[in-house]
Amino acid sequence: MSGPGTAGPGRFAAHVRRARESGSLVVQPRMGFAGARRMREGLRAVRDVAAPTAGTVTVDSYTRVGEYARALEALRSGAELNGFPLLAHGAEGTREVLNGLASEGFPVQVRHGSALAGRVVATACAAGADATEGGPVSYCLPYGRVPLRDSVRAWAHCCELIAAREEPMHLETFGGGMLGQLCPPSVLVALSVLEALFFREHGVRSVSLSYAQQTHPGQDLEALAALHRLAAERLDGGPDGGPDWHVVLYTFMGVFPRSAAGAFRLLEESARLAVRGGAARLVVKTPAEAHRIPTLDENVAALEFAAAVAADERGRTRARLRPAPVPGPYGPYGVYEEAALLVDCVLEQAPTVGEALLRSFATGLLDVPYCLHPDNANRARAVVDPWGVLRWADPGRVPLPRRARRGASASASASASASAFAGAGAGAAVGSRQLLDMLGFNARRFDAEDVLGRRLGDGAAA
Repeated sequence: MSGPGTAGPGRFAAHVRRARESGSLVVQPRMGFAGARRMREGLRAVRDVAAPTAGTVTVDSYTRVGEYARALEALRSGAELNGFPLLAHGAEGTREVLNGLASEGFPVQVRHGSALAGRVVATACAAGADATEGGPVSYCLPYGRVPLRDSVRAWAHCCELIAAREEPMHLETFGGGMLGQLCPPSVLVALSVLEALFFREHGVRSVSLSYAQQTHPGQDLEALAALHRLAAERLDGGPDGGPDWHVVLYTFMGVFPRSAAGAFRLLEESARLAVRGGAARLVVKTPAEAHRIPTLDENVAALEFAAAVAADERGRTRARLRPAPVPGPYGPYGVYEEAALLVDCVLEQAPTVGEALLRSFATGLLDVPYCLHPDNANRARAVVDPWGVLRWADPGRVPLPRRARRGASASASASASASAFAGAGAGAAVGSRQLLDMLGFNARRFDAEDVLGRRLGDGAAA
């Protein structure tokens, strides 16, 4: 084993790197079951998928918010939980779940959602998990009212726990998944990079940077290119040498299509986006999640489908006479320019990343639209335009390049003139109806494709 802080990426990062070198995408569920036996069954089924996979132990909501006694009570009484009560099982019980399953070829990540994550991360470390996820901003602002300063302090401690473990442990920033949707891509990219820099500042060497699929494939492709470039510029090392990092894409985390065909089309688009955008890993959402918590079989089916689509996309690229063009970071949506400026402006606020994040949120320099956390200014606004592009309507105090500020005013005016987005102009409040319209954009788009497909099919049959 490697010693604390020494070179060597650990088996999670090594597994992702091997898959990438073989031309494969690692697919991973967001799966968690309350009981130890059921959790083992789930991990075994994911391991046995005929594609490179990573296992997931998703923690229940009681544990995420520190209500450990309620999680233990629910486990003992057999009450339904929406995840694995990590602390109720403890390090020893969790180690038994992982024993014989977690391996070089099948590393396991603990995903949780805790702002004050010290006990969760300590238990995951002691249990031998290969990776975890989170961040001082991304696991704080969306999930409650824990003061951001407390979260920054807690996550500094979490990073130190991870860095001190003898076997290298991987840490993924959730910065690219803030609120799931309606956060401009440049903010998601900047927060991913800033949280990765925070992890490195506190000794974590193996990291991944996240991005969540939004509402426009071209804009998302540009965002992934921008994230790769910023990571290469700002982190010491990269996928091909030195301290390890890679990019992970999340299948759309907002309102899912209600039709099965529409949901699978959305999942298909995310898998193709992951391949085209150079992501090394895809965190898969199942079509069942529009209605309920997915079953084990539904999780496995979604993984198999995503892996098959990714393989098909790679095959299509190889079959072309020349490689499919991948947009550079300087694209029509300005994601790289906006994100780079934002990262620079934040880092100028203080000598440490943690303090810079705090000062930036206190002044509104960092501002997540529609986020109600007390430490978020909530002055910035974004809109989904009629074509699906996620644009600024009012950036508030968020620094933007001159071109982007002009574009924000223009897009706000265009959105205001479109009936579906009336009232979403720059500086104007976005009403509840307009907000619901935007939140449901992908659901309507892919469900409409399903309806159109069935009508065309019926016409052909007639």
